Amino acid sequence: MGGLKREQIETLLDRVQRGELSVAEALEQLRTAPLVDLGFAMVDLQRALRRGFPEVIYGSGKTTDEISEIAETLTSAGQPLLITRVGPEVHAAVQEFAKDAVYHPRARAVTLRRGGPTRARPGVTVMTAGTSDRSVAEEAIVTAEMMGCEVRRVFDVGIAGVHRLLSRREALLESTVIIVVAGMEGALPSIVAGLTDCPIIGVPTSTGYGVGGQGEAALLAMLNSCAGGLTVVNVDNGFGAGYAAALINLPAEGRS
Repeated sequence: MGGLKREQIETLLDRVQRGELSVAEALEQLRTAPLVDLGFAMVDLQRALRRGFPEVIYGSGKTTDEISEIAETLTSAGQPLLITRVGPEVHAAVQEFAKDAVYHPRARAVTLRRGGPTRARPGVTVMTAGTSDRSVAEEAIVTAEMMGCEVRRVFDVGIAGVHRLLSRREALLESTVIIVVAGMEGALPSIVAGLTDCPIIGVPTSTGYGVGGQGEAALLAMLNSCAGGLTVVNVDNGFGAGYAAALINLPAEGRS
């Protein structure tokens, strides 16, 4: 069963206003539309209406069968698909009912687009301090692209060679929002925030040695930044950064 789209709900409310449909009848339609109970999971088919994108499946901790059943429920409702933190075995399972599903090895994500190609919105830049931060950055990129963004990539511009960052300053100034992925001491987002006039999303990664090597040092450095306009997500949370960046990059008409 598919969830109601925004236009369908507007039509429903308009019919109630005109007296063509009772409040009770409208409530019944709304009550049965949003959720599918799979026993082990409640699949939310109206997430896109509230959050701008359908429910995303976080794969870690779920079995392949559980992920596959949730994914089939979403695709049967005509919704696009984004599954994070999974291996190729999940992709193979999903392809049994969605042959066009794509696996992104670096991001460890499975995606399935719906509808024809649409023009992506430019404005999102994803930057990494080092190559070791790439997998988290790719998760952010896949997420933002699935949400309709065109993503500019600026990789390996960490502060150990800050001239690399300065050589890409034009790209920074053309961005609506910048995701900066960095491990070690996590200093790069602060520098980027001091060079640009757009929102910065810092993503600390679990890249580094010894104390703080699980991302704690980078997280604390970003949280304590003196640069304005820097927001920080959790360690290795490329998905959260990509989602937030896509919402920031929405056109004005998409914010209603």
